[in-house]
Amino acid sequence: MSNSGSTSVMRALDDLGVPYRIFTHPGPVHSLEQAAAERGQRPEQVIRSILFRLGEGEYVMVLVAGPGQLSWPELRKYLGVSRMTMASEEEVLQATGYTRGAVSPFGLPQPMRILADESIFTNAEVSIGSGVRGTTVILSQDALRRALGDVESGQFCCA
Repeated sequence: MSNSGSTSVMRALDDLGVPYRIFTHPGPVHSLEQAAAERGQRPEQVIRSILFRLGEGEYVMVLVAGPGQLSWPELRKYLGVSRMTMASEEEVLQATGYTRGAVSPFGLPQPMRILADESIFTNAEVSIGSGVRGTTVILSQDALRRALGDVESGQFCCA
């Protein structure tokens, strides 16, 4: 069940015909573990959308499952860059239109390179940023794959 038009993320998923449901946390979320528990999920089912700055105005978003830590050397090697930084809070907002904690690969204001760690495709159901803090989009792995389309995937982290 979807809430058509509620956020740019939801509009993008609706436009793709991808089924999802919305979950709103009862209060502030202080940890990945808390978020997962309130959603009735394990931490590995929570997809984090992490934005990296490669150069002036050049960003890449990496999708990682739950508590997995990105391997910076692997990511730099894959991207063919020697330097990258995590985007600042201001850069995240400017590049994605979302605040940290609500970032999603869907409904972005302009096209962006998105990489998906293979870890995001191991659970039948996952949750991902909705564009609004405290609210998440929950969808099946099949729906996620369909929504992401031909996104690049690889091993960028160790679970």
